[in-house]
Formats: sequence, structure tokens, C-alpha cells
Amino acid sequence: MTKEDVNKFEKVQSQIEGLLLEVTNLAKKSPNDAVNKFKLKFINEILIEANTILGKAYKPLSSFEKFDEDDLPSNSDVSFILSQYLSCFEKLRADNIYRKKEYDGNKYFYEWYWLIDKAESSVKTAPPKKIK
Repeated sequence: MTKEDVNKFEKVQSQIEGLLLEVTNLAKKSPNDAVNKFKLKFINEILIEANTILGKAYKPLSSFEKFDEDDLPSNSDVSFILSQYLSCFEKLRADNIYRKKEYDGNKYFYEWYWLIDKAESSVKTAPPKKIK
């Protein structure tokens, strides 16, 4: 990944997180209600960008590109798909970060950084959500 890829990744990941939170709240109240066309248009825009970032190797569902705007999906359907995308974003991130041992003068600690162009960088990130 390049630094530009990392910036795009972080933007789209945060958008998916926000959408998932919003749609999950709707799904708790009315799981079978359809998402309106206005929201679906923006959800689809973000999913198309996510597909580009994830590529074939990390895309969660090979047959899914975006929701059909003529056949509005339910809140629970959108929540399900967004959670799959978020999991795959985390897998891609976990595969492209590394842990570095640091010393602050008093104690050792670990910081996490992105691998940029397959090399160590100074671009910090959070630890992976699942450490294997």
C-alpha cells in the first residue's frame, strides 16, 4: 500500500463504520424496513470505493458489488453487508501493519505502524482487532 492508499483506506473504513452504526440502529428498531433511496445512493458509493480498495483478494462477497436501487434492501440486509466489509477492511489492515518496540526513557512499549510500499513507515495506526 502507498501512503495515498492508506489515507483512502482510513477514510472509507471510517465511513463504513459510521454507516454501520447508523444502519444497525435502524435495524434494531425496524429490521425489515427498506433503506430509502437517498441513503442507499451514498451507501453504494462507499461500497464501490471499498471494492476498489479491497480488490479481489479481500472483497467479502465475490458476487456482491452494490445494492440494487430498484429492489431496496432492508436495514438488516445493509447492516449485514456493511459488517462483512468492515471485517475485511480489518483483515487488510492487519496484513499491512507491524509492531515496533519503543522506549520512552522509563519503560518499553509497543506502537503499531503501517507498512508503506512494503517497508516500515512512521505512519501510526491502532493495534489489530484480532492478534493471531
